[in-house]
Amino acid sequence: MPAVLSELLEHLRHRPGDQIVLESEHGSTSAAELVERIAFLAALLQARGAGTVGLLCENSVEWVVADLACQFLRLRLVPLPTFFSDGQIQYVLDAAMVDTLLYDSASGRRVAGLPGIAKGATGNAQGLCLRSLEVGREAAMPAQTTKLTFTSGSTGTPKGVCLSTSQCLRVATSLGQAIDIQSPRHLCALPLSTLLENIAGVYLPLLWGGCSMVYSAANIGMAGSSGIQPEKFLQAIERLQPETMILVPQLLSIIDEAVARGWRAPDSLKFVAVGGGRVAPAVVARSRAAGLPVYEGYGLSECASVVSLNTPQAERPASSGRVLPHVEVEVDNGELLVSGNTFLGYLNQPDSWGAKQVRTGDLGSLDDEGFLTVDGRSKNVLVSSFGRNISPEWVESELEAAGPIHQAVVVGDGMSYCSALLWTSPDCGEATLQAVIDEVNRRLPDYARVSRWQRLPEPLSVANGLLTENGRPRRAAIATACGDLIARLYSEHQESIPS
Repeated sequence: MPAVLSELLEHLRHRPGDQIVLESEHGSTSAAELVERIAFLAALLQARGAGTVGLLCENSVEWVVADLACQFLRLRLVPLPTFFSDGQIQYVLDAAMVDTLLYDSASGRRVAGLPGIAKGATGNAQGLCLRSLEVGREAAMPAQTTKLTFTSGSTGTPKGVCLSTSQCLRVATSLGQAIDIQSPRHLCALPLSTLLENIAGVYLPLLWGGCSMVYSAANIGMAGSSGIQPEKFLQAIERLQPETMILVPQLLSIIDEAVARGWRAPDSLKFVAVGGGRVAPAVVARSRAAGLPVYEGYGLSECASVVSLNTPQAERPASSGRVLPHVEVEVDNGELLVSGNTFLGYLNQPDSWGAKQVRTGDLGSLDDEGFLTVDGRSKNVLVSSFGRNISPEWVESELEAAGPIHQAVVVGDGMSYCSALLWTSPDCGEATLQAVIDEVNRRLPDYARVSRWQRLPEPLSVANGLLTENGRPRRAAIATACGDLIARLYSEHQESIPS
């Protein structure tokens, strides 16, 4: 058992047995109860001969129990984001060769509809459904792998990042030392399948004597990966009185707008980390001026999440914070390179295993005091204000394969939804075009769907400077030439966009 995991479990065993460590809409879980539930599920998984375990579940106590039971047994856990499409979930199950699937009742219908699932033996496991799956072999992954985090990545196909328990808990320890809040009461606003929330929202509080509030998305005003009920979300913060939270930019914007209307955050809040996408410095400044303890950070899955973070003890406005002590960052031709806690490698890609340094693909700079500034990405990946990575080429190819759409350019970096600029057949009417887009959206996960669109005034071409010679869109040139169209797509009062 990894030393840090042993330390975490010892923390739980030596805390007062009745001390609350987890809280949800179904009640509270004490340290003693959590240890007991971990042991029970671990024994069940061991008896089932589990090796690679998929976990499809809303935020809950059950999610945490399953995670820690798998880590205790050194099984390979594959958290499955509930916002993944059915096709993405099936891809992950197949790619990782998942032999045991744990899922909550809300996911039962989805699981039943997945190809190849029906033959598995079923059972019950600590409030979750358990299904054994037939697999022919083990997937190729480094020997120390105990967690595979799949991101939507730069393509529509999720990419598996292999991590060890020690790597994840090393980040939690480093974060705890940097933030320096004893016994934090943390509200998990992001899905626990998000590596950052898993590490900073569960492992950190457990290591530092705190409590994680793992309420379901619906209970705190969330829906899918991209839907929010602002009033319900704000009410949850008021009701639950957290000390710490992690926000993506879209959630911070909701709080920022509420503060402008007179909403007051509870005095309990001591530290609010924001990351996962670009944050305008003005938003952070406004939040801080209103008394919100907002601190920006930076990280990536290939480094087991957090690399740098602003804290009350060390802060630089408009930066992504000071590099944490468990990693090192250098800059090569403007690109950020990270070493010190790098991932084990990508699933089924042995050539990637054992790398000592990660080329992040992000552009930035590092000052003499160790503060990191991230300027942008070197590729075309859009990062929504919910922190979801979206390949525009992926969505564009789906649109262009639909028939009447000849050219598509998807935009939405830093925004809460995707939009598209379209060149279509001249006889394609508005209703037909909307029907085509609706059909494409049904095949996409919610965070990648096209919510609004505009027709291009002319086709993209080499002649007008909007296409490269090999037929790829010149995105910067398009953003300039079509700036007014794009602005209309994100106009505050725009309800529908046929033109």
